[in-house]
Amino acid sequence: MKARMNRRIFLKDTAIGGAGLVILGSSQSVRTYGANEKLNVALVGVAGRGDWFVGAIPNIGENVVAMCDVNEYKASRAFASMPKAKKYNDFRKMLDEMDKEIDAVTVAVPDNTHAVISATAMKMGKGVLCEKPLTHELFEARRLRELADKHKVATQMGNQGTASGAFREAVEIIQAGGIGEVKEVHVWNTGGGAGERPIPTDEHPIPEYLHWDLWLGPAKYRPYNSRWIEWHSWRDFATGNLGNWASHTMNVVFKGLRIDTLWPDKASGGEEASKGLITLEAEVSGYHKATFPKTEIIRYDVPARGSMPPVQINWYNGGGRAPGPRGKIEEMMGRQLDWGDAGEKKWADHAGCLLIGSKGMLHSTGHNASYSLLPKERFEGFAKPEPTLPRSRGHEREWADACKGGPAAMSNFNYADPLAEFVLLGNVATQVEGKIEFDPVKMKVVNNDKADGALWREYREGWSL
Repeated sequence: MKARMNRRIFLKDTAIGGAGLVILGSSQSVRTYGANEKLNVALVGVAGRGDWFVGAIPNIGENVVAMCDVNEYKASRAFASMPKAKKYNDFRKMLDEMDKEIDAVTVAVPDNTHAVISATAMKMGKGVLCEKPLTHELFEARRLRELADKHKVATQMGNQGTASGAFREAVEIIQAGGIGEVKEVHVWNTGGGAGERPIPTDEHPIPEYLHWDLWLGPAKYRPYNSRWIEWHSWRDFATGNLGNWASHTMNVVFKGLRIDTLWPDKASGGEEASKGLITLEAEVSGYHKATFPKTEIIRYDVPARGSMPPVQINWYNGGGRAPGPRGKIEEMMGRQLDWGDAGEKKWADHAGCLLIGSKGMLHSTGHNASYSLLPKERFEGFAKPEPTLPRSRGHEREWADACKGGPAAMSNFNYADPLAEFVLLGNVATQVEGKIEFDPVKMKVVNNDKADGALWREYREGWSL
């Protein structure tokens, strides 16, 4: 053999034994690694949330070889911190020029471009860690799952609470029947949306440091206006608190109650019969085409999954004071919620969920990084079930290990797609009146053409998955 192996070796139907080689058994295309060899990672988005990966990737012992951001001003500090990494504004140019030097990619940019960046990287054989929400639209999430399966790449969505020991314990307790049958769930966030806002029409000069066309990505072109950069307010670029927070807070509900099993077993597999419809109905403070409502209550009615009964999941989201039965939730929990006006008045309960079981309740915090069983006196001396889920060395480390041929990360796209579709359905429900009925196998709203059309969006010319 050559003294130095090529960084990318393609293996098919091969089993190799030997020191320092790790093979992903089901993979058609996977790199092999020496015992101490590092991943070469490219960071797409290095300001805002992307700044997390500027520190996290070196902290887990991997190399950052490239950095990409469309806003040179916001990225300047991160760019300066890693002088050896090559700098780019266009992720496509970066991947094209550095293909052989990049093993994996992180994506931490506005929701609007998550899918196109992740898809491009996976089609080139790169592992991808994409921040939550996985995508902007439902069809994009389904497509990423299909691409991950086709190209046999390691993936992870950035809902970091998944890696916590508390999350995995809570899932095990729910699935083992520790709180009994769960037919009712409450999930809340106090943030709310922007409400009605005038659509920007004035054209402002584009700052020299901003690559506006790349910032827009596949969204419909419009002249630059500084108000668009407040992207969390606008449906064209963001996914509201359902994408931003429910990706965290609903996670323990979704996995613990096995809701993901309503989706196809394999994204690229053959036709499957429907496993049951998910019904949603929303109460909103207003219907806004361009922005998100200030307050929303969404009721998800989920059919039975195996031995688990049907369950209603209630989502409450609202500007500073989440709407819904706060008093009822506090009565069940036996304490007040700290929404800035109770307890330590530090907004400790600004997000959370409460699962109501026939034997008791489980409360989890916004990121699902802690939980409690209620009422406390009923669970004194409670024996936790035997672990059934692997424990994590950390969310990013778990993904890096998967990139090197280890087990799939827990929030890989095969799981992250159904979770993303589930939370994003809520945004569809806030745009129509009445109930919508969604078939997860067919990825179709079966009773409302307008809602079904909202699962998709048309990309502008030059952009595709």
